[in-house]
This record gives sequence, structure tokens and C-alpha cells, in this order.
Amino acid sequence: MTTWWIAGTPLLFVVLAASAASLVDLHTPNGRLLAVNPAEVSSIREPADLTHTGRWAAGTHCVIVMTNGRFNAVAEDCLTVERAILGGPGR
Repeated sequence: MTTWWIAGTPLLFVVLAASAASLVDLHTPNGRLLAVNPAEVSSIREPADLTHTGRWAAGTHCVIVMTNGRFNAVAEDCLTVERAILGGPGR
């Protein structure tokens, strides 16, 4: 196995650090940190009526649909999520 080095640092470490830097920090409805890769976001939307369906946890203000088909409920509103994903103001 060949190890490639950049400025005295193994290449794998450089790639992992670069990819980790592109994650967006959001919060689940219960306050836990959720690191989201913007490249894996398919769409975002406001949650359906919480009082009748019971699908989303209380405190869910936006639902992120990932490219693998999974959903992430977050406490931030969809405008904040959109800005964070696109790298705009408020990121």
C-alpha cells in the first residue's frame, strides 16, 4: 500500500478534514447536534400538520430529505436550513 503525503500530512487525513469542513451543523428537535452534508440533501420542506399525524417530533420546524431517501427533522426553520446548505447569510 502506498501512502501519499501533502506537506507532511497523510493524504487521507487531508481529504477527511476537507470533507468534514463542508458539513452544516443543525439541531434535532430534542437539541442534539446533526451534521448534514449539503451534497446529500435532496430537498427541504416544512413538516406536515403535527397535531394530527404525529409523524414528526414536537419542535420540528423543517424536514430535510436526503438523497438516500431518509428524512431528518430539525429544529431550525427551512429558511435557515436553506441558507446554511447554500452557504448564504446566517451560516
